[in-house]
Amino acid sequence: MNILHPAPEVAEAVRNGTPIVALESTIVTHGMPWPRNLQTAREVEADIRAAGAVPATIAVLDGRIRVGLTSEALEGLAQATGMAKLSRADLGACIARGGSGATTVAATMIVAARAGIATFATGGIGGVHRGAERSFDISADLQELAQTSVTVVSAGPKAILDIPKTLEVLETLGVPVIAYGQDSLPAFWSAESELPAPLRMDSPARIAAAHLARARLDLPGGQLVANPVPAEAGIPPSEIDPIIARADREAAERGITGKAVTPFMLARILELTDGRSLEANIALIRNNARLAARIATEMVCARADDQ
Repeated sequence: MNILHPAPEVAEAVRNGTPIVALESTIVTHGMPWPRNLQTAREVEADIRAAGAVPATIAVLDGRIRVGLTSEALEGLAQATGMAKLSRADLGACIARGGSGATTVAATMIVAARAGIATFATGGIGGVHRGAERSFDISADLQELAQTSVTVVSAGPKAILDIPKTLEVLETLGVPVIAYGQDSLPAFWSAESELPAPLRMDSPARIAAAHLARARLDLPGGQLVANPVPAEAGIPPSEIDPIIARADREAAERGITGKAVTPFMLARILELTDGRSLEANIALIRNNARLAARIATEMVCARADDQ
């Protein structure tokens, strides 16, 4: 029995070799408030289609892995409350009990790779949380990048994380971290940071070529593409860093840990920035989707040239 249930549009795209971009669903369920989450999800899918690719939003609904959602299913997901966040550890359990859940970066990568989708657009990846030397709180996203062959387009690690430690772990795991079009590492809401990017590439074709070269070398794992937030929507580090520090302090004071940390901090930062963080978040997600569609297209073209 096939464990995946692709939408007809996605199944046809896989058969025909049409470019496809995977999308996670925790952005919809945990990353934004209603109704902006639904509006943004539809805009992101439209951006991908406008760039010549097929969007495939991934979620588990009633024990079935859906690869591509109908408009009605997407709206239901956007309005759902108490939806589980699914990563590698609990994806199988959710399916076994017939449950529903939204996929994180790690779970989306697993499903995308199994479905034959090599490109995935998201907002920011998880990583090493602040204070991880005490809590050992490190996202499964990093290990997934080390073992699952999907190119992930993000705006860098989420700014609420310990970004230097996240980079160190990615280096240890052998994950390429590629800044798109600049020498510094983007920091989610901020287009630049004080950290130099491990790698820089200036074209979707070069990024696609690097993905295919890794496959030819039989290297496990994917690539992380760090795409800077559009300048007009970004928030400078001097403004956002004190706000992040305050939200982090409040999370610790309230005893919030594990998977609850990220949604709490995002919601608190939204309040403290008077909504600017949400607007930046929307801008960067759409920007990442457009770049991911171009990379997916270049991968298809490169594979065709090799045949």
